[in-house]
Amino acid sequence: MYRVFEALDQLVTIVEEARGVPMTASCVVPRGDVLDLLDDVRDALPGEMDDAQDVLDHRDQMISEAQTTATNTVSGAEAEAQRLVTAAREEAAATVGGAKSQADRMVAEAAQRAEQIMQRAHADAERAVQAGQDQHDGLVDRGQHEQERLIAAGRAAHDRSVADGRAEQARLVSQSEVVQAAHAQSADILDEAHGEADRLRAECDTYVDGKLAGLEDTLTKTLRTVGRGRTSLRSGAVADYRE
Repeated sequence: MYRVFEALDQLVTIVEEARGVPMTASCVVPRGDVLDLLDDVRDALPGEMDDAQDVLDHRDQMISEAQTTATNTVSGAEAEAQRLVTAAREEAAATVGGAKSQADRMVAEAAQRAEQIMQRAHADAERAVQAGQDQHDGLVDRGQHEQERLIAAGRAAHDRSVADGRAEQARLVSQSEVVQAAHAQSADILDEAHGEADRLRAECDTYVDGKLAGLEDTLTKTLRTVGRGRTSLRSGAVADYRE
C-alpha cells in the first residue's frame, strides 16, 4: 500500500512540474515516466488489496470472537447475579424468619413477666387491704368494747351513787343540804364517767385514724409500684420497685 501512495505522489509531482501548453489548461508530461508509475500502481494494488481484505477478514473474526466472549461473559454474569440474588433472598428470608421468631418469643416472655408482676401486685394489694381491714376491725371492736365497759362502769357508779344518795336521803330526810350534796356528787361522778368515756372514744378514734393513714400510705406505695411495673412493661425497661 505504501508503494501505491508513493507512485501517486510522484505522478502528482510530474503533473505539477510539467510544462504547460500555451493558451490551454493542458500540459506536457513525460509519457514513459507516467506509464511506469501507473504500472507500479497497478502491480501494487492487487497485493495491497489482498492485504487489506486479510485485515478486514481478521477484523471481522476478532469482532465475532469479541462478541462471542462478551455474550458468554454477560450470560455468566447474569447467571451469577441471579444466583447471588436467589441466595440473598433465601438468606434474607431465613434472617427475617429467625428475627420474627425471636421477637415473638421476647413478646411472649414480656407478657408472661408482666402477668406475673400484675398478679404479685394484686396479691400484695389484696393482702395489704385485708390486713388493714382486719386491723381496723380489731381496733374498732376493742374501742367499742372499752367504750361499753366504761359506760357500764359509769352507769354502775351512777347507780351506786344514786342508791347511796337515796339511802342517805332517806336517813337524813330532814337534812336537805346533805341530800343536795349527794345529788351533786352523783352528778359529778356521772359527768366524770361520761368525760372518761368521751376521752377514751377520742383516743380510740385517733389510734384508728393513724392506723388507717398507715394503711393508706401502704396502699399508695403499692399502687405506685404497680404503675411503675406497667410503665416499664410498655417501655421495655427493667422495672425498679424500690421506694
